[in-house]
Amino acid sequence: MSSNDVVLRRASDSDARAAADVWLRSFATALPTVRCAHDEAEVHDWFARVLVPRYETWVADTGSTVVGLLVLDGKELKQLYLDPAWRGRGLGDRFMSLAEQRKPDGLTLWTFQVNAAARRFYERHGFVEVERSDGLRNDEREPDVRCVWQPQT
Repeated sequence: MSSNDVVLRRASDSDARAAADVWLRSFATALPTVRCAHDEAEVHDWFARVLVPRYETWVADTGSTVVGLLVLDGKELKQLYLDPAWRGRGLGDRFMSLAEQRKPDGLTLWTFQVNAAARRFYERHGFVEVERSDGLRNDEREPDVRCVWQPQT
């Protein structure tokens, strides 16, 4: 199945568990040196009580499986995670196009400094680094970087 066969749609409450599972698998694979600040049950609860009902949450759906997620909060891109098997297949690019369509005036995001692959991905999509932090403001206590995307005028 190709990325083009995957449907991007707004998440419903029934997607929370599957989206959390994608987040957990992706975090463990992409960030092996970063301590996950919350256990599996807490992540599932956070998706069910906070992310899906309160934010603009999108999932990538193969028809039988959720394989990615995008979470927007105003101009902030809060989450973009793909199932590890779906990395490098164009799905992240489709999510970025969706985010830019939804927020045409610009986007901001935080990513961990150690996450070189994510930083390259966002840079490829026009994001520029505007701030670095020591990580004391995030749950993982991991140094991070804030990036901003402004549309071309």
